Amino acid sequence: MFLDFFNIEKSQLNVPNMKYSRRKFVTFLGKAGIGAAIFPPFFSGCGNNSGPSRNSVLSDIDLSRLKSIPIKALSPAVKDDLLLSEGLSYHTVLKWGDSISDEDQFGFNNDFTCFIPFDPNNPKDGLLWVNHESVNPLFVSGFDYRAHDRPQDHRTKEQVDQEMYNVGGSIVRIKEVDGKWQVVKNDAHNRRITAKTPMALNWDHPINGQTTAIGTLANCSGGITPWNTFITCEENYDGFFGETEYDAAGNPTHRPSAYRWEQFYDYPPEHYGWVVEVNPKDGSAQKHIALGRFAHECCTLYELKDKRVVAYTGDDANDEHLYKFVSSKPGSLKEGTLYVADVDNGKWLALDWEKQPLLKEKFKDQTEVLIRVREAAKLLGATALNRPEDIEIDPISGNILVSLTNNKAKGDFHGSILKIEELDGAFDALSFNASTYMAGGEDNGFSCPDNLAFDHSGNLWITSDMSGRSMNREDSPYLPFKNNSLFVIPRYGEDAGKVIRVASAPRDAEFTGPWFSPDGKTLFLSVQHPGEQTRDINEPTSKWPFDADNIPKPSVVAIQGDVIEKLNLLAQIEQKI
Repeated sequence: MFLDFFNIEKSQLNVPNMKYSRRKFVTFLGKAGIGAAIFPPFFSGCGNNSGPSRNSVLSDIDLSRLKSIPIKALSPAVKDDLLLSEGLSYHTVLKWGDSISDEDQFGFNNDFTCFIPFDPNNPKDGLLWVNHESVNPLFVSGFDYRAHDRPQDHRTKEQVDQEMYNVGGSIVRIKEVDGKWQVVKNDAHNRRITAKTPMALNWDHPINGQTTAIGTLANCSGGITPWNTFITCEENYDGFFGETEYDAAGNPTHRPSAYRWEQFYDYPPEHYGWVVEVNPKDGSAQKHIALGRFAHECCTLYELKDKRVVAYTGDDANDEHLYKFVSSKPGSLKEGTLYVADVDNGKWLALDWEKQPLLKEKFKDQTEVLIRVREAAKLLGATALNRPEDIEIDPISGNILVSLTNNKAKGDFHGSILKIEELDGAFDALSFNASTYMAGGEDNGFSCPDNLAFDHSGNLWITSDMSGRSMNREDSPYLPFKNNSLFVIPRYGEDAGKVIRVASAPRDAEFTGPWFSPDGKTLFLSVQHPGEQTRDINEPTSKWPFDADNIPKPSVVAIQGDVIEKLNLLAQIEQKI
């Protein structure tokens, strides 16, 4: 789908850092193995899954008219509302408690979103997947842990059951009708995946004596596989059933969880902290042990020319690591090797028990390495990073961008975006160059980068993740930024390279899970934990989305408008084919 198909005259570009001709771009693709970005058929680039694509013709198109696109930056705001730049509007698609069928309701604290159309010729009807990362017991189960000196003594099984239902994920059919996205209630695909849904452990050896785990939780970001299933990632899993810790002699002890679910359900912590794959057709799910166990923020997939899969994932905690799995068989997330990044020396280190004597000395087999992969990574000398969160592949350059949100203990309050350039553009390479793409802080206008997304034209969108406890406090380094926000960095035109705030979140909330519709006209976005700092349910710190009951509700919104359509130039061109 190159320039010849568009019947557009070729013009010379003169855009900062972007002078690829079609020949140069094809050459780059050759170096990268002419792999294909992983998203459903006919996607050219979408939300949290984008990569170098043979469909990209950006470098052959006259982009001069993009210079006239007005993007009026928002000023930092503290208002309890979802504010948008001029030329943008939103409507709510789903909010906590909404009915998706006669049996199921939309869960709490929605995070990652992605959309798969049923028919490539109709991008306005398909399945929306949404993660549900956590719960606020005050809202979900009526339990106020602040009201008790020993809150664990006052929990009930019924409260925990309510909380377990409200995490995991939702599969919902949605359609765009007269410009508005709406739920197709009671569609056969609509269902909840919860902390009680049984799912297989995709491994040849049992985990804690079991081949099946009960439920998924702490679901942060995710992706879509080449075979059109959903990927959801278990991040802060230890908050639900605790964690097994080992002393110097290898003796295990249990660290209690914050939610204390283990008081009522004896589920092993080792069954959580994995990358999970969900089949949208029937809701069946499996956990991929080969990708390692840690606080997975995301899992970004890339399919090589020979159909092997590369999966990048980050461990969202202070001084943790960046990982890459390279499959040894086509279409597999089981057979292959897991690597951890030595960023200082530009090396991918194999977490392979058979080939690493240091791992053989400490662990009994590969299964134990994967369960205790944080320890294994440190043993091999992996580089400690400042909360590696989302990972996206630049659809033009092929560089891998990694959000490093912050590390307050080390004095890094504003975080940065790390750039990884694989050797010769090969995603299965074992060497790379690393550099800082952009640092957070007042000079660049954003702080604490979290989720990233490239739109259809290769513009970079960034959400921020300043904690509710720190925002808008006089003694906080985050005071100048006010509420969490959504930013765009245009790739072309007079504003190329500038960080522009285009949305401001309601009080206490953060934006998560940005994902573009196939036609580039809608940005799906989660509004997570508005009113998170509420202590009295009758006086919530946020009332967004301003329902009749006046309590805050995590929601998924659809953002539309002239700015998004014009920035998504490639989508406009594709419509002419």
